[in-house]
Amino acid sequence: MSGNHYKGHEVSCCIKYFIFGFNILFWVRAAGLGSGLGAPGVLSNLSSITDLGGLDPVWLFMVVGGVMFILGFAGCIGALRENTFLLKFFSVFLGIIFFLELTTGVLAFVFKDWIKDQLNLFINNNIRAYRDDIDLQNLIDFTQEYWECCGAFGADDWNLNIYFNCTDGNPSREKCGVPFSCCTKDPAEDVINTQCGYDIRAKPDSEQKDYINVKGCVPQFEKWLQDNLTLVAGIFIGVALLQIFGICLAQNLVSDIEAVRASW
Repeated sequence: MSGNHYKGHEVSCCIKYFIFGFNILFWVRAAGLGSGLGAPGVLSNLSSITDLGGLDPVWLFMVVGGVMFILGFAGCIGALRENTFLLKFFSVFLGIIFFLELTTGVLAFVFKDWIKDQLNLFINNNIRAYRDDIDLQNLIDFTQEYWECCGAFGADDWNLNIYFNCTDGNPSREKCGVPFSCCTKDPAEDVINTQCGYDIRAKPDSEQKDYINVKGCVPQFEKWLQDNLTLVAGIFIGVALLQIFGICLAQNLVSDIEAVRASW
């Protein structure tokens, strides 16, 4: 009786549960994004260092997290309950996201000079707010240490900070200095010298390079992209293929479900 009922058509359990597992990733990423930004003190002044016309970027991340959650919900429930509407919603929405990512990539290549200027503006805003947020301060220090850079295009960008600028009226002990993360590292030192950047910009440019990294973070970031182009391209291609794979699986499952229903 069962064989006559389905006439040989059946829904693939492998595809069904693979889609379920695939969408669990969206839920986990959405939860991680929301909890990370919702934690107290995490870049609390993020809106003050971005140029988004007063829009708090945290809301943008919350929207992205919400979309990922809804997408994961539609895929999971659609697969488990064999709901073709939710599965079609999942595949169409995933296709839209893929198209937006592709468009963003093309626009980023076409307007790379504008992106470079925005990155410069973002770093300079971060420099101004360096002492205002401990999490932001740690982020800047990590960036400068990792890329062995200082400022957006050089150490003199730290003149934008009220504690590090070289103006005569600056009473700060850090006047004409840079954060310790700009300093070149001595492998023999076990303890970080947090005062290594004091008064360093009062020295001639020829001497500064012996104590600090004189290259800016924007050029260093560009160099990092060029050196790791294969890795970056591989990640983007991998994500794109994963999305296409998810769309194909969802459409395949929809076809199986409709074939079974048509045979009833």
